[in-house]
Amino acid sequence: MQLDFSQPRIMGILNITPDSFSDGGRYSKLDMALQRVENMIAEGVDIVDVGGESTRPGALTVGESEEIDRVVPLIEAINSRFDIPVSIDTTKAAVMTASVGAGAAMINDVRALQDDGSVSAAANLSVPVCLMHMQGQPRTMQSEPEYKDVVREVYDFLDARIKEVVGQGVSREALLVDPGFGFGKTLAHNLSLLKSLSVFGKLGLPVLVGVSRKSMFGGILDKPVDQRLYGSLAAATIALMGGAAVLRVHDVAPTVDIVKTYLATNGAK
Repeated sequence: MQLDFSQPRIMGILNITPDSFSDGGRYSKLDMALQRVENMIAEGVDIVDVGGESTRPGALTVGESEEIDRVVPLIEAINSRFDIPVSIDTTKAAVMTASVGAGAAMINDVRALQDDGSVSAAANLSVPVCLMHMQGQPRTMQSEPEYKDVVREVYDFLDARIKEVVGQGVSREALLVDPGFGFGKTLAHNLSLLKSLSVFGKLGLPVLVGVSRKSMFGGILDKPVDQRLYGSLAAATIALMGGAAVLRVHDVAPTVDIVKTYLATNGAK
């Protein structure tokens, strides 16, 4: 299934893990997950991002076979019932391969294809791949992250990863980049990245932004996860203005509204 990033796209989050920060356990059963997909499609989602391992701060790793057992049946079920592209949110080569074999049309890797075998898998699978920046690992990434210049360092990391993976056979035309909001960043780091998002357009690739309900809004608004919608929408609007090509979100319907409004005011076709 072809993916087109010539105008902003909405990626709906579907975590089928028991410990995701926002909806942990809610969609761990197949029927509930499929109902969520149906709802997101009705709300106007463009891509469904399936994740079988939590990457929240402090999260523990999940075994390869367990992750495959979580995601593959769901991807197969989505493809048999709906006409919607599925992205697999994983760092593991075997999970990438099994998921694309089950019908996933995209790979979303928070480790930017740094784990063993993942570059080779991505090159062989020939689907779009999002490379994300993360300082450290999920278990430790929010333990006093430090940068001299967060925008420059994240940019340089992504630039280096692009060159590395392309050199190993991944098509440059297949790549997207993600600055990794909340992944080894303080509130100040996240705000700097959001303010300077247009810088990442110089990489010449679509930019994916995932800020939905994240802890940065807890810091700004002093509100819990389920009360961060308006902050998330404000940040998504700023991201669109900074050139974001994909918005990865929990709240599809209101994000569709802001994308439509943004496109209308910017003269998009």
